[in-house]
Amino acid sequence: MLSVLDLFRVGIGPSSSHTVGPIRIAARVVDALEAAGQISQVHRVEVELQGSLALTGEGHATPKAVMLGLAGFAPETLDPDAADAAVADIRQTRHLNLAGQHQISFDPDKDIILAYDVIPSLHPNGMRIRAYGASDDVLLDETWFSTGGGFIASQRQLEKPLEDDLVQTQAEVPYPYTSAAELIAMCTENTLTIEQLVLANEDALRPRSETVAALDRIAEVMMKCIDRGVSQGGILPGKLKVKRRAAALWEKLANDRGSNEREQLFDWLNVYAMAVNEENASGGQVVTAPTNGAAGIIPSVIRHYCSDTDDARQRTRRFLLTAGAIGILYKQRASISGAEMGCQGEVGVACSMAAGGLAAVWGANPQQVANAAEIGMEHNLGLTCDPVGGLVQIPCIERNAIGAVKAVNAARLALHSTGHSHVSLDQVIETMRQTGLDMSSKYKETSQGGLAVNVVEC
Repeated sequence: MLSVLDLFRVGIGPSSSHTVGPIRIAARVVDALEAAGQISQVHRVEVELQGSLALTGEGHATPKAVMLGLAGFAPETLDPDAADAAVADIRQTRHLNLAGQHQISFDPDKDIILAYDVIPSLHPNGMRIRAYGASDDVLLDETWFSTGGGFIASQRQLEKPLEDDLVQTQAEVPYPYTSAAELIAMCTENTLTIEQLVLANEDALRPRSETVAALDRIAEVMMKCIDRGVSQGGILPGKLKVKRRAAALWEKLANDRGSNEREQLFDWLNVYAMAVNEENASGGQVVTAPTNGAAGIIPSVIRHYCSDTDDARQRTRRFLLTAGAIGILYKQRASISGAEMGCQGEVGVACSMAAGGLAAVWGANPQQVANAAEIGMEHNLGLTCDPVGGLVQIPCIERNAIGAVKAVNAARLALHSTGHSHVSLDQVIETMRQTGLDMSSKYKETSQGGLAVNVVEC
């Protein structure tokens, strides 16, 4: 079983698969060199970005991520300003300190190769790293993959997942589930809510106090991201020159609070979601929920429906634990990678998770939670990932706002349900997987189709 804390990761924008994942891969490779006692022998490092990492890497800040990982930064703890300064220094001096301790020559324009023609068969987000000694002897040559949401895997892991279990299995959990049907059945048999079942599983991995503290930390980062987003104006980075809109909308709502709550509902959800994704687009600190490209939906719904109550903290924990249970199903049974599934695997999954989480907060039983999650995905099936200019801005920012509104409506519809729906959550997850496999690569985070080719970039 994955942990819900594996899904909700603190990192930086603009992309969990193209930024957070490559940082972790580069850092993992440097750790391997250090563990082998070879880091002092490294003379140069060459990084080849493959597939989607090459095709949209520049717009997703992947070269920057590579440099940060090699230099010893971790996405969970890095300061965006310090990271920018480090990358600027590398570009200016053409030198890089591996893990902050061993200096090598490094020219990003030459040592980071965008291999547009290499489309890996195991996963479209491929990254090959070679480390050479002083005599140009190969010290290390490894290929890794960024599989979405900040998750990473080596080529060996993906080639031999059954024969060679390279990922250390976690402690056995009391309620292991591999489908929504199993999850609901376990809740029913043991008279548990999804939140309670997930917490019991998390207890097998770490003390309850640590899990709760981590959930509170995740919520705190989400809310601070909204606060930064509604206070920042100006233009987002990149050649599109997209204007940040959340701050102006926030000011309008704050000055006219409650004048027409029914009509303003969408505006509140919109402003919160857009604030997060504008921060993400600017390289700010966000939480993968379950990815960076879809990071605004869950915080938006939490902010509007969980924050202004006496039991806000408990409601938020219930939301995250329930949403996390749903996200685990998508990660294990399909994918949360836009390069594999299109945006249905990012915004669609986030909408499904948020719908289930909100339904739980509103008192839904496990079956109704699953119904809400199913509705949230069913109406995102086939959603493409076609970022204009390779940037996580158009249509990504508005798409999160729409996804937040859809999630709330899905939760409302599910609360009116009286039992099993005609389409189960397991069936819609499998449908998403099949749809993603059938979808042309043009519409899966390559910027080779859809809006990306029909909208003039400048």
